[in-house]
Amino acid sequence: MGAIRIEELGIPERVGAAGWDDFVEAITVSNRADAKWFATPDRAYEPEEELPHYQDPHRPAQLFVARDGDTVVGSGWIEFQLDDPDMSWVYAATDPAAEGRGAGRGLMDALEAAARERGRRRVVAYVPEFATDGERRIAPTGYGSVPAASRSTRFMDARGYRLEQVNRLSRLALPVPGIGERLAAAAARSGPDFALHHWVGPTPERWRAGIAVLFTRMSTDPPDGEVGTPEDVWDADRVASEDARKQRDDPRVMVTTAVEHLPSGRLAGYTEYSLPPQTHRAAQQYGTLVLEEYRGHGLGMLVKLANLDHLATAFPGHPSALTFNAEENRPMLDVNEALGFVPVSYEGVWRAEL
Repeated sequence: MGAIRIEELGIPERVGAAGWDDFVEAITVSNRADAKWFATPDRAYEPEEELPHYQDPHRPAQLFVARDGDTVVGSGWIEFQLDDPDMSWVYAATDPAAEGRGAGRGLMDALEAAARERGRRRVVAYVPEFATDGERRIAPTGYGSVPAASRSTRFMDARGYRLEQVNRLSRLALPVPGIGERLAAAAARSGPDFALHHWVGPTPERWRAGIAVLFTRMSTDPPDGEVGTPEDVWDADRVASEDARKQRDDPRVMVTTAVEHLPSGRLAGYTEYSLPPQTHRAAQQYGTLVLEEYRGHGLGMLVKLANLDHLATAFPGHPSALTFNAEENRPMLDVNEALGFVPVSYEGVWRAEL
């Protein structure tokens, strides 16, 4: 074993292009660390599925690795929002076989330096925790906690980060029993003013403007404690451009259900799953939102049931679905728990001012 060194990787232009082998190593190490700290391998994305994330023109990202000799033993990314001058998001992962040798510290040093170089003052870091025993530190929101004396907590404290929020990772076994009857009951509760719409892949042109509103509100409406998530403004052109980019470059497919408020013709809510090509792998829940002005009609349960029903019909065979929720987002947790989601692990959301 030699000294750990940190280097930034160039993002490959495409699968197999210059830098691809290093990119594959970085993603592989991150997946190994995630499998340990999230207590499940189901979150793993293949390198071909990760590459489009690093090529998003609206959310530029940088990727760093920790090496022991020529071997990658850790990886970390930092992401920025193009139109926000202040915020950056980071995540660092160390191969479980190389923990305790300074890879995490070196990666965080590099990530914070990258934030400073771009003039970002605020860094938000995501730190998974599956331990539930021992003394706890309660998040400032009053919901959720992390181990008070775990290695991760002591590491973040020493770097001057403050715990702001706790997210829950939950799993739902598929298919959902009795979903047809449950969907019918949810539709009856929501009433005749609302209609469901499904699509796979790109957003139909008719709904691009409405989805843009929902995506924008997804950046501001869910609870985020004192994290300070900035508004991320979408419009119909950005929706179309992002859909085209994903259809061209991403092996995964998006399955979406939206609910229309018929009197106004507006989309009132939506939910979406990202599906890997292989049916033995888990579906990943992406955004779910009901606009505040349409809440109180059971639309969260309606769109979730409808999309799960659509998923079972159009893409049967996936064994489970995973979702993240803020612990203080009790309305959405109520829906998920009623559907059968069960907690798997937790994630601390930590903030530092540089």
